[in-house]
Amino acid sequence: MIIFANGGFTEPPELYPDDLIIAADGGARHCRSLGLTPHLVVGDFDSLDETELAELQAAGSQVVRYARNKDFTDLELALQHARQRGATEILVLAALGGRWDQTLANLLLPAAEELCCTKIRLIDGAQEMSFLRGGECMEVLGQPGDTVSLVPLKGDAHGVTTQGLSYPLHAESLIFGSTRGISNELLGTQASIWLEQGLVLCVVIHITA
Repeated sequence: MIIFANGGFTEPPELYPDDLIIAADGGARHCRSLGLTPHLVVGDFDSLDETELAELQAAGSQVVRYARNKDFTDLELALQHARQRGATEILVLAALGGRWDQTLANLLLPAAEELCCTKIRLIDGAQEMSFLRGGECMEVLGQPGDTVSLVPLKGDAHGVTTQGLSYPLHAESLIFGSTRGISNELLGTQASIWLEQGLVLCVVIHITA
């Protein structure tokens, strides 16, 4: 499942025709720029006008409108709808932008407990972000020299073990607020990361030609 948010947009990775697409408010414009019609558009629609909404509905999009005085951002609402539809893997595009509050909130949304069983990746050009929870293992794919950074959240991360990175970790701790896990590198095309306890944001920056 793919969610288009309304932040800064760069060319996405390959998308497949069978992917269910949800647009969070103005994210629908990103869809249309790619010639895609979202299956579902949610939000308070402060970024889309009525003409655009009518065109989306005429093209087959389901539109779910929320009041502007709501408790959740449009992207969080989109994630809720994706979970209700049984999504186990979600790719989020255009989640970053000029507003730091929105960007930080969007980055942290996948850390919510209700999404712990859903694999969520945020893509922004060559950058890919995902979460690793205690007791899990993550496979990182890329090319030699790609940057891999591990950022502990919600406290210290314990029992971090890596394989396939230039600076390996062996059941070690990453301290919350420390930069020790920043700017590691892939040695080959694949690496593995294990975490015993905590929550880690993994950022992969792929080398571009």
